[in-house]
Amino acid sequence: MTNASSSKKKISPLPRLTKPLLCLGIEGSANKLGCGIISHALPSSGPEFESESESSTTGRAKAKARATKVTVLSNVRHTYITPPGEGFLPSDTARHHREWVVRVIQEAVRKAGVRMEDLDCIAFTKGPGMGTPLQVGALVARTLSQLHNIPLIGVNHCVGHIEMGRQITSSHNPIVLYVSGGNTQVIAYSQQRYRIFGETLDIAIGNCLDRFARVIGLRNDPSPGYNIEQEARKGRRLVPLPYGTKGMDITLAGLLSAAETYTSDPRYRSWDQVPSSWHSKSKSPQIKPSTDGTEQGGEIDEDIITPYDMCFSLQETTFAMLVEITERAMAHVGARDVLIVGGVGCNLRLQEMMAIMSSERGGRVFATDESFCIDNGIMIAQAGLLAFRMGQTTPIEKTSVTQR
Repeated sequence: MTNASSSKKKISPLPRLTKPLLCLGIEGSANKLGCGIISHALPSSGPEFESESESSTTGRAKAKARATKVTVLSNVRHTYITPPGEGFLPSDTARHHREWVVRVIQEAVRKAGVRMEDLDCIAFTKGPGMGTPLQVGALVARTLSQLHNIPLIGVNHCVGHIEMGRQITSSHNPIVLYVSGGNTQVIAYSQQRYRIFGETLDIAIGNCLDRFARVIGLRNDPSPGYNIEQEARKGRRLVPLPYGTKGMDITLAGLLSAAETYTSDPRYRSWDQVPSSWHSKSKSPQIKPSTDGTEQGGEIDEDIITPYDMCFSLQETTFAMLVEITERAMAHVGARDVLIVGGVGCNLRLQEMMAIMSSERGGRVFATDESFCIDNGIMIAQAGLLAFRMGQTTPIEKTSVTQR
């Protein structure tokens, strides 16, 4: 594997553009339905290339100036939100997508200021994801392709996240931490393939957070993970939870079960049972619990465990596991930079912990905001258009979807 610190220049395999290209991307692998249109235009001057050296600011500026001009013309999304304490079922999610997909596509086309006939290709999420919601996106993509005689591109959902993250952050060859509701993977690129170095052995980090949010009664709007992040900031106690790293992999199911068990502990107080005096005290979390789980230092008078403490403890423990396996992958390939993608990648605490580790190794952490972290159509359009420029298309008979 190529060392990320190498000063060697790498010529892009993408054929040089002869005209601007447009791609519509359709994403519907889970409860987010997204459609976006992206444009790849001619470079301003010079050959298209990417430099593997991140040491020269001037070199990076020149490389960026000569690269393809990528423009997000529209990025429209509609989310299926369930009541507090409930998850989203595939059938209900697919029904939501069917009801909204035409309106979302129309809005994306309107905002982009283009016509369907202007598109050079249509990209859709082929998988992984939830089966029936995926089928909605594939069906609509096939229909539009045949109505307007536009080539189709089936896109891997994971690659869509990574390619969009690389484009937005201008990170060249980082170790990628992909964390979402359905995926938790540490990935590196080598020989035109994305290689998985480590992953979850059971449930994904986003799934873990979402399921715990349902247990403690957090709302699903805008998302359970976001609400856990907000409540974790009010936590003042770190309760012991199983730390499940297995080499390059992690396991989260046991940790989730242990967290759920705390809600049956006599010391646990639900949201409406937290004493008013608790809110008036310092909100600085204590991150050094004693062996029996009680506080050291006596900051909290009452021996209670609150939902805030559980959110804080769940985040700190799971994110520490993610940072550990990411650092292990960085050490293995000699990389210095980390790119965080996926819905959980929006979490500022995860970004902060990863930044501390990266800076200690002389590297950096790259991340995007919620418009690109959370599932969206533009990431599918970006990956699809890159594939199209490499001469790849998906025949209509091979446009079936795969959940895995």
